[in-house]
Amino acid sequence: MGIERVQCDYVSLDETFEIGKEKYHGQQYCHIYFARLHLLRTLLYSLAPHWKPNFPVCTVLELEEGKECVIVGTLYKHMKLKPRVLDEYSKQKSVVPLVKPHNFMHSDDYLVLEDESGRVKLNGNIIPPEYVTGIVVAVLGKESGAGDFLVQDVLDAGLPPQIEFPLKSGEDKYVVLVSGLSVGSSTSNPLQFQLLIDHITGHLGDEKAQRFASKIVQVVFAGNLVEIPHRILNGQNLASEDFARMSEPIRELDILLSQIAAGLPLDIMPGPSDPANFSLPQQSLHGCLFPGSSTYNTFRSCTNPHCFELDNVRFLGTSGQNVDDLDKYSDAKDKLEFMERTLRWRHLAPTAPNTLGCFPFTERDPFFIESCPHVYFVGNQDKFETRIIKGSEGQLVRLICVPKFSETGVAVMLNLKDLECHALSFTLDL
Repeated sequence: MGIERVQCDYVSLDETFEIGKEKYHGQQYCHIYFARLHLLRTLLYSLAPHWKPNFPVCTVLELEEGKECVIVGTLYKHMKLKPRVLDEYSKQKSVVPLVKPHNFMHSDDYLVLEDESGRVKLNGNIIPPEYVTGIVVAVLGKESGAGDFLVQDVLDAGLPPQIEFPLKSGEDKYVVLVSGLSVGSSTSNPLQFQLLIDHITGHLGDEKAQRFASKIVQVVFAGNLVEIPHRILNGQNLASEDFARMSEPIRELDILLSQIAAGLPLDIMPGPSDPANFSLPQQSLHGCLFPGSSTYNTFRSCTNPHCFELDNVRFLGTSGQNVDDLDKYSDAKDKLEFMERTLRWRHLAPTAPNTLGCFPFTERDPFFIESCPHVYFVGNQDKFETRIIKGSEGQLVRLICVPKFSETGVAVMLNLKDLECHALSFTLDL
């Protein structure tokens, strides 16, 4: 008698990230900032009276020297080292080579707060390395004689409201998170991936291992599924054998994914190296790329960012671009802290559209986080890290950095029952 696989209710919540009738042509990026400011200002205005009950809320234009008040606006971070398009042109003429630093921060960076009425430079009790351009905050302080605003305290939107965590029966149900397969790259090891597949589909090990595998209800691949060789993509005309070489990694991936889809549900998200649109939100990879796996109803091609619910446990995840970009323009002790900040700012990708490519939305900002997830993951990180954070209204969120599988051989396993999570390691020391 075979072992039955445990079932789970799945709801996709990706509509926010799907691009419908929006268009690129003739659009300005200011609209997305207006939409963001409008959403978050309304929220911060409602929090301000509880935060600082005795101070008036002003616009930048209404500031008076020495008068203490609260102002709400979008931060702009003035950065000396931030790469500029014009510098790319001047490179040909410059003798000094321009190095590409990992991080563009400098001790002279400063913050400016902006609303529709004007902008003011911030000084005092606010730490520029923690912030990036595009965040909406409330600041308490007063205008100094020099014309800048002396900050005494800062308020961000805080964690959004969360749907109640479902009370579970004693049954374990596991979700496997994998990222950075990079099929087709020099670091990718097909044997390692095959071991992972055999483990989660229950073709590996004894009956105990199979019983454990039968409790896996969902697999999510968070970006960078394939890597197309760069030498093919550097602009020259392609010969027919180049086309064959380009499609080779995708064909190989399809064969591997169809082995999983035959047994259990899987979601795939595009990442920076996949054949998808570059700017966020990345749209789902077309089913015609996966003629084998897309015939299964268990196979789902999703957007990046990706939001879904499994048995009323809400997941939100990206393929890593949002956190990697924060890492270039601000400072934190680890990637999990950047993740926590995006939740507290209620914004998935605050640096878009400034330094992170994004679609020019006019009516809305799809990266605004309306409802707090129970699990928040980012893919393509250097190592597996996780922790639980708490919000002021009892929200609990499991943060997970999913490492690049092709480099680490590590996938992540999460139990829906209690959000416990551990690494699954497939190392091949042959």
